Amino acid sequence: MNALKLIRLVVWASIAVLTAALGFLLLAPPKDTGTGVAAVGGPFRLAAADGSVVDSGMLMGKPFALFFGFTHCPDVCPTSMLEITNDLVALGDKARDFRVYFVTVDPARDDAKLLKDYTGSFDPRIIGLIPKDEAELAAIAKSYRAIYRKVETPSGYTMDHTASIYLMDAKGAFFGTLDSKETPAIRQSKLRRLIDKR
Repeated sequence: MNALKLIRLVVWASIAVLTAALGFLLLAPPKDTGTGVAAVGGPFRLAAADGSVVDSGMLMGKPFALFFGFTHCPDVCPTSMLEITNDLVALGDKARDFRVYFVTVDPARDDAKLLKDYTGSFDPRIIGLIPKDEAELAAIAKSYRAIYRKVETPSGYTMDHTASIYLMDAKGAFFGTLDSKETPAIRQSKLRRLIDKR
């Protein structure tokens, strides 16, 4: 087995474990918010790959999506970004103002230029975000119940991470997730409901 196959095997096995863990966390009884909605999400202010700053307070009034990934990801990240690119195109004008924020879990390697080039391979509504340090990354990951960890490999390291795309409504509340195992019809139906939600 060559190194690339070993890396892919490790990544997919880790993703399966992380997805199961995320499912547990999302289904676990949340803190009592008084709304009956799981406590997923929270305020953030992160540097964008284009040099701007994205503040969650400025996103109020429009739904958005958030994904935790990294540019050296061999399979899950490019697949997820391609799928949501296709979903946004399929939704046409309805998704004109919808944004997807790609938060890197590997800020040590994913500098602004690399992240901008990476997201530039997909829909322009996908915007790369870079935590300034481990503490900032840990804080946003915790608020979204996202999991990530560094895994050593023969050629360096890779990152295990939550594979779901988080959907947030116009009030900043958790709406649900998109999963790569879902059909385009299911994903697009979720996005339509989110965008139409008042």
